[in-house]
Amino acid sequence: QVQLVESGGGLVQAGGSLRLSCAASGRSIGSYIMAWFRQAPGKEREFVARAYWSTTNIVYADSVKGRFTVSRDYAKNTVYLQMNSLKPEETAVYYCAAGGAHPQYGYWGQGSQVTVSS
Repeated sequence: QVQLVESGGGLVQAGGSLRLSCAASGRSIGSYIMAWFRQAPGKEREFVARAYWSTTNIVYADSVKGRFTVSRDYAKNTVYLQMNSLKPEETAVYYCAAGGAHPQYGYWGQGSQVTVSS
């Protein structure tokens, strides 16, 4: 089992920045893919980014390229999502996830609300 605990959501003005954290515990996640998704009210869950835990391979959705950055702290078993130049339409609940293959993720965090005001 893997437990994912998210933190760092909140309210920010358009153009601002936030950093989300996703701390993993439980079994080793060395071979897992860590991913971020978001879900806005009334919309389907949307892929944001994914990263293999043990490599530098990171994939971003086109909508966030150049503004969002995924990083990892191996000592803390934590993955981060740095979000810059946020837009009001990016208001959503952001989820981190872990799994063996994209897009199949068996473990999910509780979600963090990100609200971007205009």
